Amino acid sequence: MSVEGRFGLSGKFLKEAEELLRNGDYAQASGKLWVAVIEPVKAVAASRDISLGTRASLFQFVSQLARKNPELGLVDAFHVANSLCTNSYQDWLSEDFVRRGAEIVQAFIDKPKRFLRTENIGER
Repeated sequence: MSVEGRFGLSGKFLKEAEELLRNGDYAQASGKLWVAVIEPVKAVAASRDISLGTRASLFQFVSQLARKNPELGLVDAFHVANSLCTNSYQDWLSEDFVRRGAEIVQAFIDKPKRFLRTENIGER
């Protein structure tokens, strides 16, 4: 998938999550929010010719990005997103936790763009 396609997919899942939130389906919204977060991270990795095939590799890559710009709060946001992922199959978070998580995810999504290696984008 292209780098641009990953950002588009992120937006698609974010919109789907918003609809699920409106309908009160917090477990399904949580899963969509997780995907909305990982796609921009995968886009940045792809722009650097890095493949992220495991959850551990996602976390390691976010940690690398966060060390360069700790003020962006990437680790905190990714941690919240991981909690949302768990909620997608455990369904234990209350509405207020999921809605706050959605706000954090929305704030996160554009932050990885600053780490894109634009010279590789046309090749993906």
